[in-house]
Amino acid sequence: MNIPTWITVSRLLGVPLLLVLLQAPTATQRWWAAGIFVVAASTDWLDGYLARRLSQVTDLGKFLDPLVDKLLVLAPLLMLVGLGQVPGWGVFLIVAREITISGWRVNPAMQGGAVPGANLWGKAKTVVQIVAIALLLAPLPAVWDGPAQICFWAAVALTLASGLVYLWPQMQPSRSA
Repeated sequence: MNIPTWITVSRLLGVPLLLVLLQAPTATQRWWAAGIFVVAASTDWLDGYLARRLSQVTDLGKFLDPLVDKLLVLAPLLMLVGLGQVPGWGVFLIVAREITISGWRVNPAMQGGAVPGANLWGKAKTVVQIVAIALLLAPLPAVWDGPAQICFWAAVALTLASGLVYLWPQMQPSRSA
């Protein structure tokens, strides 16, 4: 494994910490959870940058990076459902899209094909998800509740849109000449 892939794998270390901190969180624990989440999420940019800069983009990295991103995003979202901050059906839509795209990505890899990387829509949805989760995790004053909810629903919409953009061309019948 190269350095960018190690950074991707290290991002997983934040997930169990988030789960523990959000079990029955105090304001201090929520700040810690928000900080850990933002630091872990920021490594997503770092590993991608290093992979491109060092010419170390690999199929393993293209497979692991979105998988680790999903775990980092879904763990706090599920905890936020338990805390009553977001509705379960909104998180279900995100989970359904993520599982669908992950399954679609694995299929060509199992057949010896290249693993497709994330597109611009997928990157945008990841950024909006990160902002929404950070706002929802932090124990901010009530005035931030509205913007946090708007970010969450924007993340749900972008998540679904990015899934359609990813799948649509691949669902079209191939034209044989």
